[in-house]
Amino acid sequence: MTLDERETLILAVLVLFLGKYINKKIKFLRTYNIPEPVTGGIIASIIVCVIYILFNSTVSFSLNQRDALLVVFFTCVGLSSRFATLLKGGKPLLIMLVIAISYLFIQNFTGVGIAVLTGIDKASGLIGGSVALSGGHGTAIAWAPSFIKDYGITNAMEIGIACATFGLVLGGVAGGPIANFLIKKHNLKSSNDQVLSVGVRNSEEEKINVDNIYSFVLILCIAIGIGIYLHKFLLQLNIQLPLFVPCLFGGILLTNTIPVIWKKVKWPTDKPVMGLVSNYSLGLFLAMSLMSLQLWTLVDLAIPIISLLIAQVIIAALFTVFVVFRVLGKTYDAAIIGAGYVGLALGATPTAIANMTAVTKKYGASPQAFIIIPLIGAFFIDIANAIIIKVMLGLVD
Repeated sequence: MTLDERETLILAVLVLFLGKYINKKIKFLRTYNIPEPVTGGIIASIIVCVIYILFNSTVSFSLNQRDALLVVFFTCVGLSSRFATLLKGGKPLLIMLVIAISYLFIQNFTGVGIAVLTGIDKASGLIGGSVALSGGHGTAIAWAPSFIKDYGITNAMEIGIACATFGLVLGGVAGGPIANFLIKKHNLKSSNDQVLSVGVRNSEEEKINVDNIYSFVLILCIAIGIGIYLHKFLLQLNIQLPLFVPCLFGGILLTNTIPVIWKKVKWPTDKPVMGLVSNYSLGLFLAMSLMSLQLWTLVDLAIPIISLLIAQVIIAALFTVFVVFRVLGKTYDAAIIGAGYVGLALGATPTAIANMTAVTKKYGASPQAFIIIPLIGAFFIDIANAIIIKVMLGLVD
C-alpha cells in the first residue's frame, strides 16, 4: 500500500496530533521534553510494523515534500541569525567543533569494541559508529557499497539503516532529559530575552495576521532562491552539500543585509510568525521521517545492534555531561547545546534542533545554540567524518 503526497501529509499531521495528545497525558514525556513528533512517530512506525507482520503488507509513503520542509526550516534558522549573534558564538563554535571531531574517534572505537565483543566484523562496528550515527542515513547508504565490496559485509546496508534509524529515535529521546538534568542540577536560566525564533510558546499576546504572513513568505522564498543559486554555484566547483545548507546561508545573508540597508523594513527575525513556520516545518519533517521507519527489517540484527546502540547512548550521554557541558562553561547555553549535540551525535541535525526546541520552549531562548549546532551538523561534521572514516578503516583493516 502506497500513500501519495496528500495522504502522507494527512497522516503526518495526525501523527503530530497523536504525539501532542500522548505528551499531554503522560507527565514523564512532558517533564523530560520528549519532542511530540518523536512520540507520535515512534507509535506510528510500530503500528506500520504490526500491519506488516500480521498481514504481510508494506505501507509506503511519498516523502518528497519532507525535503522541502527541511529546507524551509533551515532557511528560518538562517533568517533568525544576526552576525552579532554569530560573533558572540565564535569561540564556543570553535570549541564545539574540536569537541565534535574528537568524539567521532570515540564513537568509532566504541563501535569497534562492541563489534569485537559480539563477534561481528570490526568494520561493522564502524558502520554502527560515526558512519550511521553522526553521519545518518545518507552517509550509511553512501558508504555501504564500500563495506560490501572491500570488507565483505553483505548486510552493510541493513546495519547502517538500522543504526541510523534507532539512532534518530534515541537521539530524540535522550537530548531532553540530559538538558533537563543539567539545567535543574546547576539551577540554570536563560540570560537572553530574545523572542524564540525556533519553537513558539502559546501566548495570547503573540499576534499573527495575514500581512506579516505574506511578508514572511516573500522573504522566505527570496532566501531559498539565494540558497538554490548558491547550491548550483557550489556544484560547479565540485562542492556537494545538501540543499538546506546553502539555504541556511542564504537566510543569514539576507537577514544581515536588508535590515541594515533599509532600516525601516519590518524584518521577521524574533517575530512569532517565524517561530510558527519553523516549528510547523520541523514537526512535519520529523513526523514523516519517524512514521516511515521499517522496523521489521531489523529483527535478524537485533542483538548486535541493541548492544551497540546501548553503548553508544551511554557514551554519548556521559561525554555530553562531563565534557561538552563542562568545556563550554556549565552555562544555560551549554546545556541547550548539549541537548542538541546528543541528537546530532546519535541521530541527525533535525533531531538535534527538535531537542533544543523542546527544551527552549520550556526554559527560554538560546540563539547561540541554534547557530552552533546546525553549522556543525550541516557542514563541518560531514567533512571531518569522511576523513575519519577513511582513517578508521585503515586501522581496523
